[in-house]
Amino acid sequence: MRAVLNTTFRSLRVPNYRLFATGQLVKLVGVWMMFTAQDWLVLELSGNSPGALGMVTALQFVPVMVLTLWSGRLADRYDKRKLLIAANAAFAVFAVLFALLVAAGVVELWHVFVAALILGIANAVETPVRQAFVSELVELRLLPNALALSAATFNCARISGPALAGVLLAVLSTPGVFLISTVLSVAPVFTYLRMRPADLHRTDRRAGGSARVIDGLRYVGKRHDLLLPIGMMAVIGMIGFNFPVTLASLAKIEFHAGPSSFGLLTTCLAIGSLGGALAGTRRRTRPGVYKVIGAALLFGVFEFTVGFAPNFAVAALLLVPTGFFSIYLAQGANHRVQMGVDPEFRGRVMALYVLVFLGTTPIGATLSGWWGEHFGVPSSIWAAGLVSFAAAVGALIWQLRASGEKLRVEVRPRPRIRLESPAAAAPVAVPEQPRNSSRPHAEPLARSGSGVGV
Repeated sequence: MRAVLNTTFRSLRVPNYRLFATGQLVKLVGVWMMFTAQDWLVLELSGNSPGALGMVTALQFVPVMVLTLWSGRLADRYDKRKLLIAANAAFAVFAVLFALLVAAGVVELWHVFVAALILGIANAVETPVRQAFVSELVELRLLPNALALSAATFNCARISGPALAGVLLAVLSTPGVFLISTVLSVAPVFTYLRMRPADLHRTDRRAGGSARVIDGLRYVGKRHDLLLPIGMMAVIGMIGFNFPVTLASLAKIEFHAGPSSFGLLTTCLAIGSLGGALAGTRRRTRPGVYKVIGAALLFGVFEFTVGFAPNFAVAALLLVPTGFFSIYLAQGANHRVQMGVDPEFRGRVMALYVLVFLGTTPIGATLSGWWGEHFGVPSSIWAAGLVSFAAAVGALIWQLRASGEKLRVEVRPRPRIRLESPAAAAPVAVPEQPRNSSRPHAEPLARSGSGVGV
């Protein structure tokens, strides 16, 4: 047991990463409390309108569409730690102002819209910088574990935040939840300040250098191994990951449940997500493309079944495996992208990943809210699962055609699917690579200089 724990949590032995994880956990518990209370507040102010809920979610992510690539450029040019201090401080200030507005009892629906947009701007700057910053906190051999633990931290907050918010909504009402959540949101500012910059694993940076966004896009365009997960997650992130809209509507409109029951649905999803995150903590190498696609296929299947759940209990039960494969997929795609990119492009490439995964949410959330309002909330869930499954099938076909490999189904002696690689027509001499050459398409990882390389 001790060996398992040492393997699962080995990145926490690094002081800077331990500070990072602690600050993120405290903040994210508050953020998920805030989002849960916000969703409930929107339904109360709008007369149970899924469309209004979709609009708020969309406004949270519009800045991601507009600012994320620019934020990735900042991450590749300037000190990521200082950028994160500024972004988290701005988020905390605006969150406190909105909480005071709610506590004063004068909040209106348009206030929620404006607050969602402003807080979304802070997140649009913080998210891609934070994604790239993880690689500076630990040495390369610990990077898979550090990324997986970051996902586990996120999902621990997703479990405790909504559950705590559900209880506090009944005990303290909405204003009390907002006030508590804003106090928690300031935690990362202090943990980033306490880090030791000398212990960070940084690449050489030329402040004010070019680091053009277009160069990052061209870099990805030449890399099939990056294009495939980014393209697949663009579709699944936009259509399949709209649970803030669908679960609140499912609880209150379809099952006529209260805030604590809504928190329970979100908690069931998060319990499965935590399992998916922990399943990746033992990973030491870059995940294979078929493992990522397989997770996408299973996620689509389970989300599809949630849309046909006959009652609250069945929906809650099905959300556990849905959550597992949602985070196992998102984490696997993130690892495949981040662990396959050259360090000088990491900020811009991760910004592109965040853009397609989260920046498409305004489109998906608006569409999901409109669909649920016109055709029913359950249909918006099973349709999203169907689209996610189709995107995974498309990615599988794309990969098989690009690689020349074939899938073969064998019935005997036991059912299984086998992957067959094309046989080489003749042996091909491969020139020896220079010792210090960079091979971005290769799967193995190695450290180059003072930074993290591929």
